[in-house]
Amino acid sequence: MKESTRILAALAIAVLGGIAIAASHSAALLGAADFIAPVGTLWVNAIRMTVIPLILSLLITGVASASDIRAVGRLGGRTLLVFLMLLAIVAVVVMPVLYAVFTFLPGHHIAGRAGFALGERQTFGAWFASLLPPNPIAAAANGDMLPLILFTLLFALAIARSGQRVLVDFFEAVVDAMLILVGWIIWLAPVGVFALVLPLAAHAGAAMAGALGAFIVAYSIACVLVILLLYVVVRFAAGIPIPRFARAAIEPQLIAFSSSSSIASLPALIGAAERDLAIPNDVAGFVLPLAASMFKVAAPLSWTIGACFIGWFYGIPVGIEQLAIVAFAAIFLAFAAPGVPRGGFIMLTPLFIAIGLPPEGIGILIAVDAIPDTFASALNSTGFLAATAIVGKARPPAVTA
Repeated sequence: MKESTRILAALAIAVLGGIAIAASHSAALLGAADFIAPVGTLWVNAIRMTVIPLILSLLITGVASASDIRAVGRLGGRTLLVFLMLLAIVAVVVMPVLYAVFTFLPGHHIAGRAGFALGERQTFGAWFASLLPPNPIAAAANGDMLPLILFTLLFALAIARSGQRVLVDFFEAVVDAMLILVGWIIWLAPVGVFALVLPLAAHAGAAMAGALGAFIVAYSIACVLVILLLYVVVRFAAGIPIPRFARAAIEPQLIAFSSSSSIASLPALIGAAERDLAIPNDVAGFVLPLAASMFKVAAPLSWTIGACFIGWFYGIPVGIEQLAIVAFAAIFLAFAAPGVPRGGFIMLTPLFIAIGLPPEGIGILIAVDAIPDTFASALNSTGFLAATAIVGKARPPAVTA
């Protein structure tokens, strides 16, 4: 059974079981549901345990590898700039829209906040002043992700500049080990999801199912709207008419959607880029594999709507400044998301803590991700093709070796 199917089955059983417990009004059954809640907390703690070493190692190895991008000349630098541009556009557009939507939604307060201490809210000035940590070790211990990210980027650049390959090899080994550990934790996701959701559903009843269904619908619609936004961006940045680009993108989108894997659409993307959009072979052959390995245009949308939904779900207001922190981090951490299922949500965990959201919310997002992931995969596939079209239109005269 596929990993996403196992998680979806665990979610359905937990929701239906919780609704049945709520309808029974049985104190014994409710107590039994609450008794397994620590298992879900243990699973969330296991996720949190992996985040810091995984992010540090991925960023360091990623930047050190990107330093070799000079070997492919101006095309590589232009490609990375296009990736950043598309991520920034998505973040800037979706952040205020989602903030407005969830601000005006009726507050349901599905889950309580018992046992969770809210973090201190940050003002923009305090956030900006803290971007560089005076003590990186303390930043890692406290989960201050943005300062830690900036320090790690600077540290990685210094490693690349020093030419000390032994350090890169060390962090690559750490990445390999951490990905194995994360794989074990994700394999246990059905158990963790069941233990997290059953007590919530037992207390909330049918409202739990309605809230999760609303999130799935909202996420799916948002992905479709961002795909349309990319059509418009390509029209202005690459001069390709929207109908032409949409026809080229439809086959890769369907493959990505049906397989829940944007990478699976790579062969179709190469054919669409060269055949339908007349993008030069050298550009398509360089940009598309690079995009498939490191570019996730759905990340700003996924993280922002995830933060908005969990805040609404737990009845915790999430301000525009908190969403800006999430969106800013998504632009840079999207390049370092681990290549494991739901890896992006794992990296979101410390950001939740930083903006005052319970880390248990990550378990909820993982639980409901099976259906939205199909739409996110189609969005990422569209982003690959959009980036290739823009780079192909504005390509340099020659690629220097």
